[in-house]
Amino acid sequence: MEFRIVEKEELKVVGISWNGTYSQAKIIPRLFDIMEKRLEEVPFQTKDPVLIAPFHSRESEFTYYVTTPVEEVKEVPEGMVGFSIPRKYYVRTTHLGGPEEVENTYLRLFNWMEEYGYEQDHQALSLEIFPKQQNAAGNLQFEIYLPIKMYKNN
Repeated sequence: MEFRIVEKEELKVVGISWNGTYSQAKIIPRLFDIMEKRLEEVPFQTKDPVLIAPFHSRESEFTYYVTTPVEEVKEVPEGMVGFSIPRKYYVRTTHLGGPEEVENTYLRLFNWMEEYGYEQDHQALSLEIFPKQQNAAGNLQFEIYLPIKMYKNN
């Protein structure tokens, strides 16, 4: 598993949001189904073949968005949200495996950050970026971006 520090430019997104406890997180795959059915409603989409899932983690709950990138945030469809994610430095890795292995990918990412002296910026959104077409065998492949408070050269 490779970990890298990257800078992502500002992203503009439109999509759906959900807020709940960690024990309710099993609903998240359904959010992707809902968003994929509503994609045609979103104007100004970019040609990027991805869904972007920004999220805020808190101690007992989190907010998860399933969005599509857009050129501009205008004419947001009813029941959706639109916003900009500022340019930011992130630690990036790729998860490849079953849904049951996602937690281990995050634990390895957190351990790497601690080992190399990076601190997560809990005020900023974390990102998961998924290809619009997933592997039908049940394996997931997506990029994880955790925002960091500092940037240091290794």
